[in-house]
Amino acid sequence: MSIPTSLSRAASRAVQATSPQFSDPAALRARPKQQLRRYDVMALLPNGDISETRHIAPALPIFEDAFCAFSRGTLIPTPSGHIAVEDLLPGDEIVTAEGSIQTLLWKGSTVLVPARPGPQGRNMRLTRVVADAFGMQRPLSNVVTGHAARILYTPPHLRGDPAHERKLTLVREFVDGMNVIETAPPTPVELFHLCLKRHSTFRVGGLEFESYHPGRNAARMVSHQMRQLFFDLFTHVDQFSDFGPLAFPRVDDDLPQGDALIA
Repeated sequence: MSIPTSLSRAASRAVQATSPQFSDPAALRARPKQQLRRYDVMALLPNGDISETRHIAPALPIFEDAFCAFSRGTLIPTPSGHIAVEDLLPGDEIVTAEGSIQTLLWKGSTVLVPARPGPQGRNMRLTRVVADAFGMQRPLSNVVTGHAARILYTPPHLRGDPAHERKLTLVREFVDGMNVIETAPPTPVELFHLCLKRHSTFRVGGLEFESYHPGRNAARMVSHQMRQLFFDLFTHVDQFSDFGPLAFPRVDDDLPQGDALIA
């Protein structure tokens, strides 16, 4: 029985239209795969309830930075005293360094192994700030942070310029091998971040750390296809402008920005 000419032509066209990678299984296997990470979220709902959700999302900077600021055991100031970050619940009140009290709307956490490089070799090591590294009792004792933690402290190269006073700077930018040290535990470490109603800072060990904010350049860092996946992590925002303005400028926001990094 002969194959009809129409079917023969259709099969020929299908082969021609198929991506060359499908005809080369080795090339298909060699393609880099998107790394994923588990993100745990606790959020305050409009009715006052607390939601707990788990997400599997890309291990990309804009996602990871929302979860990797404070290590387990970090003490956060509240009207009732200092509470470990892992014990905070959405709805709790946080005492800000500006003197106000704000409600915790969102807490995110993830687990990573700092000794392993992140996607594309990204540095995922922790930063240890030893006691008195930034002056007397700043901090009071050792503070360990994730790669996304920022403190309100003017870098030495910006001092003396009034236009650059009081900027938020990534803690790892101060690594000097003595007072601020990189550390890379080979075991899993749980990290957290906190989102308040308004972007603010609060004191951890005498240093002013910022609450979570994606930054004023966030819209350039994520494609439209990825935005919904990102906003699914937050129940209280639907777009980047809902995070409100930054309380203080960031040093890294002044750096040149490329095109969207997340496809």
